[in-house]
Amino acid sequence: MSAYRGGPNTFAVVGLSSKPLHLYANPTYQCLWVPHHHPLNSLSTPGHKILPDWGYGRVYTVVVVNCTFPTLAGADGKGGQLLLRAATNGGGDRTLNITDTILALDETPQDFANFTAQFTSGPKYDYLYCGSSLYGNLSPQRVREWLAYHVRLFGARSHFVIHDAGGVHEGLMQVLRPWMEKGFVTLQDIREQERFDGYYHNQFLIVNDCLHRYRFAAKWMFFFDVDEFIFVPKKTTIKSVLDSLTEFTQFTIEQMTMSNKLCLSQDAPTAFRKWGFEKLVYKDVKRGIRRDRKYAVQPQSVFATGVHMSQNMVGKTTHKTEGRIKYFHYHGTIAERREPCKQFLNSTETTVDGTPYIVDTTMRDIAGAVKRFELKMIGSRLQRTRQ
Repeated sequence: MSAYRGGPNTFAVVGLSSKPLHLYANPTYQCLWVPHHHPLNSLSTPGHKILPDWGYGRVYTVVVVNCTFPTLAGADGKGGQLLLRAATNGGGDRTLNITDTILALDETPQDFANFTAQFTSGPKYDYLYCGSSLYGNLSPQRVREWLAYHVRLFGARSHFVIHDAGGVHEGLMQVLRPWMEKGFVTLQDIREQERFDGYYHNQFLIVNDCLHRYRFAAKWMFFFDVDEFIFVPKKTTIKSVLDSLTEFTQFTIEQMTMSNKLCLSQDAPTAFRKWGFEKLVYKDVKRGIRRDRKYAVQPQSVFATGVHMSQNMVGKTTHKTEGRIKYFHYHGTIAERREPCKQFLNSTETTVDGTPYIVDTTMRDIAGAVKRFELKMIGSRLQRTRQ
């Protein structure tokens, strides 16, 4: 569980709770602010619970509790505690109303000073990436490519938060380390949450923690995966595109689905030297199917978030971003430690297993510039990275 101050009188508590309890009962939350120096002058308010996981929870579901007090809470800067009283309201055993009192946040004067400085000074970053849980035996080379590409795209005032659910092995750490040293990457160890059976390595828990942890640190916050590459057309920049979308709190991004195994015959002799997005050039063009979209938000107006979009925010959402921004999805390549090219073709169009593909070299055409950028930024230390 985590808790963050969201303003002079408001907090967010993010945690896991029993899925059956929330599905079949009506647990409630009460928030209390207890000043360190005057504990008798405590404040109390009902907590507003948000269940952001769209029903995907398993044994555990994610709960975001908004605690907004009617008056200032701890604004004197002397510190205090945020307590959360969670009550079952007869859930499980109708004869009992079990209430737990949880210490959600113990705020020191320095904590409040740090928050105030960030709250009043404006965002440190233009763009911040909140990554989903990384687990399994991931490919260092694919992550290398993804990081170099997106640091170049988002620029100097960007930051990437990577969440390690067991997938950051030593080979992957060698790829992350140069960018961590440059200040572009923060690695969060979330392995402890693997004990709890929630949806997809508690993905909803992780993205909501990231939202509130960095809510005032970035103008825009992006949510997508490490096998997905954001793209904006030539003659535009990520800044010009997002400047055109500032009237919206949230926008979603169209998916370009790429084959994770089809490559050009001309690349066969040197495929092992080419980067993944450089050689995987066949795009799925099957019609009539719904493809998942990813999204970005202006986080200060968002109360809770999901994997594919937020439903808990203030402001407008637009899905009409075609032609301005899209993402290329190389599904499963991040978990493949072998050469991804399984079939080489000498055609610009093909159909495999009933799915039509055409050659799309959009990402391939950028590969050279991305490689030069990586070399300029961190030197040659990753040149021998393995699949």
